Amino acid sequence: MKTSKLAWKSFAEVPRTYEALCQVHLPRPLHDKIDLENATEIVDFLAGHDLNADQEDYLDLLSDLVEEYEEEQTPFKTARLSGLAALNYLLKENDLNPTGLSRILGVDRTLGGKILRGERSLTVDHMKKLGRRFAVDPGIFVA
Repeated sequence: MKTSKLAWKSFAEVPRTYEALCQVHLPRPLHDKIDLENATEIVDFLAGHDLNADQEDYLDLLSDLVEEYEEEQTPFKTARLSGLAALNYLLKENDLNPTGLSRILGVDRTLGGKILRGERSLTVDHMKKLGRRFAVDPGIFVA
């Protein structure tokens, strides 16, 4: 049974200091799916917001821990996937649609569909946002 680590309902309630964030959820290596789900819930909540330096450091560390765990557990090799294929895989695994992609990128809701159809390319900023959101190296979205 998953237990939520989120102690806040809106971004305004998110602690502003690294220490206060650690009091909510102390970053540590992930050992199982529950650890992964809890860390991912926090990463998902923080991603896409205008973070201060402490919040950004906290998000980066949690994202790194999620990435490390998923690399150990995930059977697919990103080197074999195109950037678009990797993006489609991650969207499918996270039950996200083109509108959800647009929301992650912080762009007009139609841009997600254009990117997925190959009509528009991801920018470096888009790749960084996706990397943070999915806790992966942004480089997997290149070509």
